[in-house]
Amino acid sequence: MTAAEGSGQLALALDKARSRASQAALATGRRPETVKLMLATKTQPAALIRQAIALGFTLIGENRVQELVSKAPVLADLPHRTHLIGPLQSNKINAALRHVECVETVASLGLAEQLSRRSTDRPEPLEVMVQVNTSGEPTKSGCQPAQAADLAAMVGALPGLRLVGFMTVGLNSPDAGAVLGSYLALRVIRDQVVASGEAGTAEARELSMGMSGDLELAVQAGATIVRLGTAVFGPRAPAT
Repeated sequence: MTAAEGSGQLALALDKARSRASQAALATGRRPETVKLMLATKTQPAALIRQAIALGFTLIGENRVQELVSKAPVLADLPHRTHLIGPLQSNKINAALRHVECVETVASLGLAEQLSRRSTDRPEPLEVMVQVNTSGEPTKSGCQPAQAADLAAMVGALPGLRLVGFMTVGLNSPDAGAVLGSYLALRVIRDQVVASGEAGTAEARELSMGMSGDLELAVQAGATIVRLGTAVFGPRAPAT
């Protein structure tokens, strides 16, 4: 495949993803622009990500800090925003904070406090989301739904941070109703927190949820950010 052919395929995949999200939004009475498309760029080369950014898809999500750090210099000249959507270990916080505008995977007060201490000197507060395990699956990260509101209130009060919303990974199930339920649970948490009046929670309106296989269900439940990997880049190569 030539470079031009590859670029054309990427453009077609991006257009199809945008159309899916727009149609899902319209089907629920929402404006398409209320759903942001995040490109989940795990294992994708920086050159390919550059092409996507140039096509107007300027929100990217990285799972691994090591990849984030290696790709950032190659993307630095292009206007874009980067979210960390994978786990963050304490010894990698400083490296991550040099390259991200938002950490979506805050699932404990301890991590939030570490981010706060290392963000107080930033020109702008670090955006964070509370990750909630709404599916109940033991393999999924996130705090328990019953703990989410209290954690959000504590995170929202920390200096150097701006709580902007909530993130979850939907239930891995062929039962569309159950998957939808896992997303609706996050919306309920978001609505309760925003209405709580707790300091630092009024801006926590983002719902980062839904991926390539279930974005329509996530948008139906109120997603404001959907994370797309295989729908844009195709299946990932098997791990070696």
